[in-house]
Formats: sequence, structure tokens, C-alpha cells
Amino acid sequence: MSLTVATPLILQDPGYLFWAPLLTAEPTMAALASSYDADAWSASWIPLGATEDGSKFSYEITVEPVMVAEFFDPIRWATTARKGAMAFNLASATLKNLQRAYNGATVATVSGSGATLSSSLLPPAAGAEVRAMLGWESTDHTLRAIMYQCINSGTIESAFAKSPSKMTIPCVFNFEVPAGAPNQPFKLYAAGAARLGT
Repeated sequence: MSLTVATPLILQDPGYLFWAPLLTAEPTMAALASSYDADAWSASWIPLGATEDGSKFSYEITVEPVMVAEFFDPIRWATTARKGAMAFNLASATLKNLQRAYNGATVATVSGSGATLSSSLLPPAAGAEVRAMLGWESTDHTLRAIMYQCINSGTIESAFAKSPSKMTIPCVFNFEVPAGAPNQPFKLYAAGAARLGT
């Protein structure tokens, strides 16, 4: 029998990131012609804009061996922890993006409007951080992810340097189990039979 390797269905390009308040309704996830392009995200899902180098979805599963005296090998591997995150560096240096990175900072109008608008940002009090939802869609509109409850963590270090350097807003949104359905930290969606795979 002659063996062949099928051309892989790869995924390229950074895709699109969205932020939304907790319990925001998801898109319907209706696929048309193997694409989610016609299934729009509602206005409650705020596009986060460009990133420095895309985003990284990570999910770590920790297992530990269950041992008994009569065997040298584990009789079972038990899951002892799971944790996930979505990491990215936002390229749009705005107070609203900083507000999301600071987990709900207070943004207020100091004076004016439009071109005369002056705004301020005050970080939230410790313990008063606001959780949020994240959404992601691949550039080819065949994959989507919903992260149901997230909180940003880590050092928000923004460099003010000579061009061609630019300020970015680093984010690592950690997943939590939401209070309601689906009672899991995230869900992935695929449009079309090819993206489902064999």
C-alpha cells in the first residue's frame, strides 16, 4: 500500500481580538460556506485592535501519578490542575485599552469634548478588579474562541522609546471558571468540515 501525507490545513495570521463585559451573548456561531464571516459579533464585543505580534492561547494540564506498592509504574495519571491564558501586546495606546488591562480602571472626562476632550484614568482599588470575556476569530474566519471569564495579570510595562519603537500594552488574561453555563473557562468553534478534521 502506498502511503501519502495530506496537505495540512494550517492557520496563519493573527486574527481578531474582542473584549466584552461578563455574560455578553456570544455570536450565533452559524457557519456559511465553511466560514463565520457572515455571523457578526455584536456591538458589545469591542474590537481590541492591532497587536504587536499577534496573540497566544495557552492551556496547561498538570497530571500526577497514582502509585501503589505492588507496581513500579503508575496505575493511573490523575489531573491535578488546569490553567489557561490569552496573551498579547496591544498596539493601540488608548486609555480605554489601559482600562481593560488594569481590570476596570475608572476613566473619566476632565473637561471638553472631541478635540478639546481631556480624560483621566484611575486604577481600581485592590480587590475591586472587574472580570471580562474575551473573543478571538481567525483571519480566515474558520475558527473562533470564547473565553468566558478572564482577569489580566502580570506587569503592565509600557516603553516610551525612540522610533521605530512604540508603546504597547502587555496583557495576559487568565481564564477562570464562570459562575453560569457552560461552567468551563473557554469554548472553541470551527466552521466547515475541513476545519473539523478527521
